[in-house]
Amino acid sequence: MHKPALRHTLIASLVAALLAACGQEAPPPPKAEAPKAPEVITVKIGAASPLTGPQAHIGIDIRNGVQLAIDDANAANVEIGGKKVKFEIVAEDDEANPTKATTVAQKLVDAKVAAVVGHFNSGASIPASKIYADAGIPQISPASTNPDYTLKGYKTTFRVVAHDGQQGPVLARFAAKTLGAKTVAVIDDSTAYGQGLADNFEATAKSLGMKVVAREHTTDKDTDFKAILTKIKGRKPDLIMFGGIDPQAGPMVKQMKDLGIKAKYIGGDGMQTPNFIKLAGEAAAEGVMASIPGLPKDQMPGGKAFLEKFKAKFNQEVELFAPMGYDAVMVFIDAMKRAGSTDPAKFLPEVGKTNYQGVIGPIAFDDKGDLKVGPITIYVVKGGKWEPLEIVKPEGDAAPAATAAAGSAPAATAPAAPAAAEAAKK
Repeated sequence: MHKPALRHTLIASLVAALLAACGQEAPPPPKAEAPKAPEVITVKIGAASPLTGPQAHIGIDIRNGVQLAIDDANAANVEIGGKKVKFEIVAEDDEANPTKATTVAQKLVDAKVAAVVGHFNSGASIPASKIYADAGIPQISPASTNPDYTLKGYKTTFRVVAHDGQQGPVLARFAAKTLGAKTVAVIDDSTAYGQGLADNFEATAKSLGMKVVAREHTTDKDTDFKAILTKIKGRKPDLIMFGGIDPQAGPMVKQMKDLGIKAKYIGGDGMQTPNFIKLAGEAAAEGVMASIPGLPKDQMPGGKAFLEKFKAKFNQEVELFAPMGYDAVMVFIDAMKRAGSTDPAKFLPEVGKTNYQGVIGPIAFDDKGDLKVGPITIYVVKGGKWEPLEIVKPEGDAAPAATAAAGSAPAATAPAAPAAAEAAKK
């Protein structure tokens, strides 16, 4: 083939190829990648309380408060540090037993929970607190009131209720000034909570001029108190004060009525439950008084909405400390958000800096981990129900009994509801 002919053939082939290419559409530009969904991580929150035994109704109430908080947080699609978080509850039964509480604490540590809401009993919280502290896991008790719980110096230990260095003196001042009691018999259940509350009450009562005519001890397992009560009856006190829980307080009050003891009866938060009235019977319970750290539930800033939500979810009324359990979870989550991390080592310092508006009201901690603002409400049983009688706001921390609770600052007291105050005097 001649070279001119070859050139013509090549040119023709090239032109044909170009024409063919021009007839085709240009390939589409690459599509932009869709933004990736946030990574989802699971964060476990421990809940420790008695779920079996005579105090189970209180422990389950706390657990349900924790569960409700977790459900609300998950519904809100919480993101921490750019990651979506799914919270899970790890609930353990400490049986209101100090030894079992340490086993439960180690189990929660081994489960790698990020934080713990618990325990209910001071006798459980105190030994468990060292295990959480050693693991660097923050612990908020929704109910433990013995001052020793936060006096160990652990940076992991907090509570969202007033302590008995405040509650005991408030009860004693109420007994002396409002009830006009001159003589009192004091009984405790030999637990860290019951004995601590009774000690603080007794120290302040003596400083106010009340005569303690008897100091008796029982246990948190006993239900027959006739021997103790018979001894007390002969000393004719104006008032009997009990440091303990409702499974003992209910039968004790019932037996007082059977023995014809006319003394008034007062106790702390462990007996301020609907269950107490059931155990004592409405007739025996009428006029009984008890204090509880915190405002009346329907007067808490978020109380009414919480009570409705709790009833809708669990088909039962709040027993005692469910709002505190709920707020404890929310305090942890708030600290995680501020730290941008769910790692306990990173968000623990933020727990101590908490300034959170919870269901129960403002939550902030002092350098020991105690609630800075801890109101105390005194209730009376009237018409088969607990009714608020007086709201007390202690000015600062009262000292525990061993270090002069008697010298604590006077409390600022809200006026008692007239009808309830009159009922208490009867």
